[in-house]
Amino acid sequence: MKLIVGLGNPGKQYERTRHNIGFAVLDELARRAEATFRQPWLAKAETVQADVAGQAALLAKPVTFMNLSGTAVAPLARKRGLAPSDVVVVSDDMELALGKLRIRARGGAGGHNGLKSVIEQLGSDEFARVRVGIGRAAGAGDATGHVLGRFSSEERRALEPVIAAAADAVECILRDGAETAMNKFNGITIEERK
Repeated sequence: MKLIVGLGNPGKQYERTRHNIGFAVLDELARRAEATFRQPWLAKAETVQADVAGQAALLAKPVTFMNLSGTAVAPLARKRGLAPSDVVVVSDDMELALGKLRIRARGGAGGHNGLKSVIEQLGSDEFARVRVGIGRAAGAGDATGHVLGRFSSEERRALEPVIAAAADAVECILRDGAETAMNKFNGITIEERK
């Protein structure tokens, strides 16, 4: 089994924000598998078991808020006897241009507090990650306001193929490995996805 985690913040006020793009990708994977998320009693994540690229997977959307994501991820992995290498995390990345993907087989948090929490709680950075570019705020705007802001309707339309591509990248990681996914998906722009 694999654990696929989308990072974001719970609650209506955070829906469709840039920081919640990990949730959007997980929703797409669940849609493809015709699966519905639920939150088990006292659980720190909405979860659903699904077939992803021919493999059994647990899809998870932590409800702990971004900066504490690891407190949901680590217990889910441990309960199922999964190693960090069995985990794939999908998150936003404001260092990447809007819509670009970056897949890595392992590595640091790159300034992302959700990834930092997952690394700390798992005790390892040996998990694959799919980072989805949300771009930087125009001018010298504050980062928190940018990541918690909503996409414009134009950006939202442009991101639809990117969310689908990020879900494809997760499937590719499970089916063919992170290295293949990196070669196939890293650096492609929104325009190239149309």
